[in-house]
Amino acid sequence: QVQLVESGGGLVQPGGSLRLSCAASGFTLDYYAIGWFRQAPGKEREGVSCISSSDGSTYYADSVKGRFTISRDNAKNTVYLQMNSLKPEDTAIYYCAARYSSTSDWTFGQGTQVTVSS
Repeated sequence: QVQLVESGGGLVQPGGSLRLSCAASGFTLDYYAIGWFRQAPGKEREGVSCISSSDGSTYYADSVKGRFTISRDNAKNTVYLQMNSLKPEDTAIYYCAARYSSTSDWTFGQGTQVTVSS
């Protein structure tokens, strides 16, 4: 059974940093594209970043480009999202998701709360 568990969220001041982790079980991350999504209160879920399974290419939403970095550690079956220079508008529940191919559905984890506030 495919399962994803996020961790690393919390409360941080503006300008601070957090590193989110997404640990996979029941499958090998190597063969899956992994995405990070977020949903703020009253807003739709949006894609934040993605890393491909084939060549490790990455994608970032314009709102986080230059501040967030996605990476994967295949030996640990874990994907990370390093978030720097955090802003209050980054406050949201962050979800990681995996899919085997571009025609597959995303499988989501349960999410982790990130709150950026002074």
